[in-house]
Amino acid sequence: MQYKKTLFSLLIMLILIFSISLTNAQNGDDPNLDQMPKSMRGLPPVQTRQILAPVTSSDGYDNFFLGVDFAEPHISSSPVNPLWIFAAYNSTTTVGTHYTLNAFDWLINNPTMPSPAGDPATAYDSLGYLYFQNMYGSTITGCYVVTSTNNGVSWSTPVWAINGNDKNWMAADQSAGPYSNYIYTTMTAGSGYGNFARSTDRGQTFIQTANFNTQSLPGMMVCVGPKVTGGDVPGGYVYVVTNSGSAVAPYYYFYRSTDGGTSFSLATSVQYAGYLGTYVNGRPSVQNMRTRPYPFIAADNSYGAYRGRLYLVYATNVPNVDGGKSDILCRYSTDAGTTWSSPVTVNDDANTVNNYQWFPAIWTDKETGKLYVKWYDTRNCPTSDSSEVYASYSTNGGVSFVTNQKISNAKMKINCTTCGGGGTPAYLGDYDAITSNKFTSTMAWTDFRAGSFGSYTAFFPDFAMKTNPTTLNSIGNNDSTFLYVTVPSVKLYTDKVKFTAVVTPTPASGSIALSFVNGKDSLTNYPDSVRLRIKTVGTVTPGSYSLAITGKGTNGTPVHKRTLNLNVNAYVVSVGTNREGTCSFKVNGTQYNTRQNLVFNAGSVVTVQAVSPTTVGGTRYVFQNWSDGGDTTHNITVNGPLSLTASYKTRYLLIISTAYGNPVGGGQFYDSAVSFSFGVYPRIVYLGQGNAYQFRGWNGSGTGSYTSIDSLGNDTIVTLSIKNPIVETARWTYLPVGIQNIGNGVPDKFMLHQNYPNPFNPSTNIKFDVAKTGMVTIKIYDILGREVTTLANEIMQPGYYSVPFNISSTSGYQVSSGVYFCKISASGFTDIKKMLVTK
Repeated sequence: MQYKKTLFSLLIMLILIFSISLTNAQNGDDPNLDQMPKSMRGLPPVQTRQILAPVTSSDGYDNFFLGVDFAEPHISSSPVNPLWIFAAYNSTTTVGTHYTLNAFDWLINNPTMPSPAGDPATAYDSLGYLYFQNMYGSTITGCYVVTSTNNGVSWSTPVWAINGNDKNWMAADQSAGPYSNYIYTTMTAGSGYGNFARSTDRGQTFIQTANFNTQSLPGMMVCVGPKVTGGDVPGGYVYVVTNSGSAVAPYYYFYRSTDGGTSFSLATSVQYAGYLGTYVNGRPSVQNMRTRPYPFIAADNSYGAYRGRLYLVYATNVPNVDGGKSDILCRYSTDAGTTWSSPVTVNDDANTVNNYQWFPAIWTDKETGKLYVKWYDTRNCPTSDSSEVYASYSTNGGVSFVTNQKISNAKMKINCTTCGGGGTPAYLGDYDAITSNKFTSTMAWTDFRAGSFGSYTAFFPDFAMKTNPTTLNSIGNNDSTFLYVTVPSVKLYTDKVKFTAVVTPTPASGSIALSFVNGKDSLTNYPDSVRLRIKTVGTVTPGSYSLAITGKGTNGTPVHKRTLNLNVNAYVVSVGTNREGTCSFKVNGTQYNTRQNLVFNAGSVVTVQAVSPTTVGGTRYVFQNWSDGGDTTHNITVNGPLSLTASYKTRYLLIISTAYGNPVGGGQFYDSAVSFSFGVYPRIVYLGQGNAYQFRGWNGSGTGSYTSIDSLGNDTIVTLSIKNPIVETARWTYLPVGIQNIGNGVPDKFMLHQNYPNPFNPSTNIKFDVAKTGMVTIKIYDILGREVTTLANEIMQPGYYSVPFNISSTSGYQVSSGVYFCKISASGFTDIKKMLVTK
């Protein structure tokens, strides 16, 4: 019975796994593959590049922003020249490569790769040859590799490297051993297999030499280490780790080769990792970011105390439960992967069960043997939905790690819905990387701080760099100024920092001399500072110069730069408005709408002009004054630094919407909070043919508008003040008045009847008879014979009629008490009746 229950449970689990796999496959996402989403391949290239300064935090640390790619970087540095660093990110229809020749300025020269499909991997050999690998094809059948001898300035023709369908990796033998400069690559091949290939001719050709049947999950890795038993053989071990089993309980299989990758033997298999974050749709995830406990491996190739040690770093939940929080764990092997140490937790946050640490990358320095680890970390976010990049290293063979250091200088929301990766959990990159030289490491990661796949790098260990002051005063001829260049703090940095300074451009006359006070241009203890003297010699060409101060470590890394403006015989004129970004001004005829800090030679005459008015929708900005009291357009003579601000007042638009009558005060802009009047007249509008409308009140739209209750229309004129645009809509009701047919039959003659009531105020009715079809005109005149109004002027059919007359319906004539006359003219008939108005 128990056997049947177990069998039934297993069957249900298999059905569930199959269902998840089928659902994700239908959505274009196989949870057993870590490819760039198919929907993103073939889209226009996403790589963007701006000429940007490093992103510097307030405490003086730099993150280097390379632009925007499509996540998932790999980075390597040349063992020959520490200033040569290369990083490659995913892109869509191309590749996202970046290189630097001085460790500071990053450039782009993407090689031509056939149908690139993502998963960049990079490596340098011992000669400084650079190798870059990328997957190929819309269905992914393997990888191409290109080679560069000059750090990516130029590239070789691509060569086919390895067959497979997912997650490639690459390593180079940087030793001087028998397999020096061999290039090794691995790739998931499908159906539970993984391939291994190598190049023995520096990337000109690759040959597959091994196929492993323990590779069902992405995460197959390769690295090179020395063989230290039975004689020391540099590069004597090639290690391959495969990843198989369940996504939430993977097995790592460790293979090693002692003949440069010709053959391999299994050293051991282990099951160390488990759940990572939350299991969603067949994938581990952290805050809807897909991830996986990859088995990252690296070996110590240095000649230090831990030479030959093999390291394994991975992320997993501690404790191992679905939906828990993860740690970064490190294990080491002293017998080439046969046995492994107990895990060491790399992250040192006090309450680690409350925080995610995941997405590790590792590198072991070739010279020092330092094991570097970087990762994403939520320790500074109580809700764990935002992360930063952290890093540490071990100098004692992975037994312990130094105090963790925060590397990124801004938090990023993990679930980046605007980045464009898509999926549930979402693709936000599957890995990143770190590399090093003797003094520092350089890491590359994808940063979502701006809601996009930002490509970033940073150094670690590192030093902060600031200047005091941060801006320089203008100086004249044979004049001097000073500034301090400080290292206010460091992140585990112990090397020296040397500073240099240069001014550009070179002045046409005179010179600008730079010198460090007392010859002190370097620091070895922190915090500390050096003092830079800037001196003009002779008559220096007036203008604005750029002062660039660079701080470097012993081998040129880390490197940081601060640039300041130096004005000689010239001054900054700062011009703006109190309506930044809205109102415009002109300086010497050039128009701006944001504050400008412009440099002018001493004695220059500058013309400033306020552009007025500026209308934005229902708001109008009108110039009031300049801060120096000058006219709208006036000249200033530059004899020192100057700040000018044009002040504008706001006016708001009143729109009157009315179906009848004559609006008053509508369509105009009014000063903010200043009273004005608006309205409509007359209160009753007669349209003829028995139609009339009476004003009833206002419906206001907009904050501070006027709305009246239903009334008799006593508020035709309203006094109001406003602080934003409004619309006032007049309400009207229909009045059944005007000429009305009041009887049946056809009169035998024309007739005008006496009005009733008479006398009247304000209205009376006038009856008249029409004997035959024709033009009928009825007009009202005063006692002087002046026309007051017309009550009828139209062709009418025979009949008995009545028309009202209201003294308030007259336009342009003020009716007063007295005698008035009503005259009818119709087909030769004329008659007049006397009427009396009493008020």
